[in-house]
Amino acid sequence: MVILTLNCGSSSAKYQVYDWDAKDVLAVGVVEKVTVGGSFINHKVKGKEEITIDHDCPTHLEAVDLIIKTLTDKEKGCLSDIQVIKAVGHRVTHGGDKFTKSVIVDDAVLEAFNGMNDLSPLHNPAQILGIQAARKVLPGVPHCAVMDTAWHQTMPPETFLYAVPYEWYEKYSVRRYGFHGTSFLYTAKRAAVLLGKDPFKTNLIIAHLGNGSSINAVKNGLSFETSMGITPLEGLIMGSRSGDADPALPFYVMRKTGMSAEEVESAMNKKSGLLGITGKYTDRRDIEKAKLGGDKKAALAQDMEAHRVKKYIGAYRAVLGRVDALVFTAGVGEFAFFMREKILSGLEETGIVYDPAKNGLSHTRNAETLISKPESKIPVYVIPTDEELVITEDAYALMAGKYDVHTQFTYSFQSRDYVNKSRAESLKGELAKNPSLDGIIALPK
Repeated sequence: MVILTLNCGSSSAKYQVYDWDAKDVLAVGVVEKVTVGGSFINHKVKGKEEITIDHDCPTHLEAVDLIIKTLTDKEKGCLSDIQVIKAVGHRVTHGGDKFTKSVIVDDAVLEAFNGMNDLSPLHNPAQILGIQAARKVLPGVPHCAVMDTAWHQTMPPETFLYAVPYEWYEKYSVRRYGFHGTSFLYTAKRAAVLLGKDPFKTNLIIAHLGNGSSINAVKNGLSFETSMGITPLEGLIMGSRSGDADPALPFYVMRKTGMSAEEVESAMNKKSGLLGITGKYTDRRDIEKAKLGGDKKAALAQDMEAHRVKKYIGAYRAVLGRVDALVFTAGVGEFAFFMREKILSGLEETGIVYDPAKNGLSHTRNAETLISKPESKIPVYVIPTDEELVITEDAYALMAGKYDVHTQFTYSFQSRDYVNKSRAESLKGELAKNPSLDGIIALPK
């Protein structure tokens, strides 16, 4: 039995094909430049070379249709027939306060998502289009929505409410929602396994650092506080998003420049953050290279990003009291060891003592690593996230009628014996090239 996961952006459609019986990934890929012209698919089947195929996709319907045709192609694909797909899992960024867990999509659910578009105008509309397209192409299987916001529904009022007129919350649902919940769920459960602790007796600080970044304080296995707010703009400095800023800043800029509210909102989401400081870069590798070449703005952007993350670590250290581990995840968290170094330097007084040599070795998606020194009171882990697996398991459980909110549900990756077959196979090649990596692989206690 096969489960397909889809993650649609405004101009892209990412996918993964998972063989439930073999517990293995069969294929991954992405259709790029959907709706904008010049679209193509990057497609990788297990055991085969990655391929790129140009194909015009004026809408997400054509993109999803292209994915299905590629997956079932006799030469390029991995599926004998479309009928082997028994469920489709969809990532949805914003579920508002209506959804506390994953759901099977019907017309009422889609209508509810449409009602939240103003809360996530950059993400939800495209994801809704992707769901609608997939339901047309695959009408006979359950389509399951997994919300980024659902994980954070356990936050208490003192952390999710803003100090604005209370009626704004009552009438307009103004509150902190938080995002990256699927990633936080996976890494929180895996951290508990590595620590050998009951997940609901575990306190964690998890930094999901990518083009979009957020940080999560996990108290007794539940989301307690997070950096993103009513939208994904608040919090850490990101690739093109400002993160925290004086709430009066947009009004000041509007008065000074004559920009509209929509223009300022767009600038703070698409032209700020690291891009705004450097004027050209969002990729941390490019920023690191530019910094080493003497680019002062690149160095400044790095310092600002690291400072913001460090400040949040200190704040969450205070609100949690006991912290069992600090976790880095997502593209930057997993690979940018130079950013982790800047963030972790100087945290010794908080009980966090990282090992520079171990940190320098850790840049892999195929293993969970421990990068702190033995004397560190708070261990520091790098845990590659696996949002697709969470979506896959939720979709299967919903289809089978076995799913519940994560406090009443156990995932396969919560087992001490869990192995990601695809990553384990890739790790063998990494270890052959870099045997030292074996010394920092984290094992369950």
